[in-house]
Amino acid sequence: MPDNADLAVIGLAVMGQNLILNMSDTGFTVLAHNRTTSKIDDFLQGPAAQRDSIIGVYSLEELVSKLKSPRIIMFMVKAGPVVDEYVEKLLPLLSDGDIIIDGGNANFNDTIRRESYLKERGIKFVGMGISGGEEGARKGPSIMPGGNREAWPCIKEIYQKISAKTTDNTPCCEWVGESGSGHFVKMVHNGIEYGDMQLIGEAYHLMKSLLGMSPSEIGDVFAVWNRGELKSYLVEITAKVLLFKDDDGTPMIDKILDITGQKGTGKWTGISSLDLGVPVTLIAEAVYARSLSSFKDDRVVASKVLTGPDVAPVVKKEEFISDIGRALLAAKLVSYAQGFMLLQLASKEYDWHVDFGTIALLWREGCIIRSTFLNKIKEAYDREPHLRSLLLDDYFKEVITNNHSAWRRVISASVENGIPIPALSSGLAFYDGYRSEYLPANLLQAQRDYFGAHTFERVDKPRGEFFHINWMQKEEDE
Repeated sequence: MPDNADLAVIGLAVMGQNLILNMSDTGFTVLAHNRTTSKIDDFLQGPAAQRDSIIGVYSLEELVSKLKSPRIIMFMVKAGPVVDEYVEKLLPLLSDGDIIIDGGNANFNDTIRRESYLKERGIKFVGMGISGGEEGARKGPSIMPGGNREAWPCIKEIYQKISAKTTDNTPCCEWVGESGSGHFVKMVHNGIEYGDMQLIGEAYHLMKSLLGMSPSEIGDVFAVWNRGELKSYLVEITAKVLLFKDDDGTPMIDKILDITGQKGTGKWTGISSLDLGVPVTLIAEAVYARSLSSFKDDRVVASKVLTGPDVAPVVKKEEFISDIGRALLAAKLVSYAQGFMLLQLASKEYDWHVDFGTIALLWREGCIIRSTFLNKIKEAYDREPHLRSLLLDDYFKEVITNNHSAWRRVISASVENGIPIPALSSGLAFYDGYRSEYLPANLLQAQRDYFGAHTFERVDKPRGEFFHINWMQKEEDE
């Protein structure tokens, strides 16, 4: 049994276990540790049985003693205080140049703090976003490392080998940037994931409520969509979910309560967007839609007392199905455009120097939001690295130009029939706002100056000059 392992993984929940098995498959010797030591035994006697390259260690002292130098220690534990607890326990045992990697869904602000704290103590800290769920961890996830750049040469081989690969064998793992950038990119990934899932849910809702289609009929539509421009992991599994039958032969989807959970990354995306002043409206609406779903008891009561229009089934079924698909495609592009706007502003604000084409590459395989048009995003940033918005790229412009009329028809039918589609609606509102040379913000600024003397700029004066009017005095004079 080797004494000099390549790295250690702390945390043996399913993601941690599957990453260790993946590392073992790709030729690395891995130490496995967990705070509850019985989990180590269960893992060694179960999934990791008969693998000499996976070694259980029962204390941090033993863990540190069995690692090659520089020591590479990866956390796969719950985000929050437990990460700081492990950091403090490990610090007295480590040497200058050793590396700690946090592979959980940490808040990027915590990662910034930890990277700075450990750098002062000679330890290289990496915040590593990982996407792909349990299957991705086992077979090849999308990996988004960021933090202390000096750590990258030491960990690059391991994580590029275990990552997902594109059709040309490019690893979906590349250095993202400094400090908390890796976890920020993963956070935005999850925000886009929230938007994608909500948009798909709204498309399902429209076909169910306005067209009276059965789950299997809707599943067949998604299966067809997955062979075209909408091809993606989430569309693929949606078709499978809708076609899945319970033991009694009825659709499983009809037996699932309409309340959606969330773990916080979508909410963090919304908070970060507000902090940076970036309107990721579609993603925010997707988060709020999950919140609204939790008000199930209220919704049941409200459904009996609040009025709305009677649903009038759509007559031209096939045309409307086509319109829904086209609206879904256009709105998905807006969701990605908003996510990359947030990444651009954050990279500038925190001085991360993120390569946005690289981000699209990382998401092409292995992750939850993998889809065909991520190649188009990579191409867009290859053509114009400083692209203001993906909406200004030729591909995005063409797709939305060809589909916005269908998008509008879908929203009009939804409003007329009282079917809530918050993500589809907010996506179009953002698109129309972004393409508007004029918005009514001048009135808002006048109001702010009226009640709070917040000043305003004038269209007939240079930008950067601010003015204030004594509005009440002018009223008195008149």
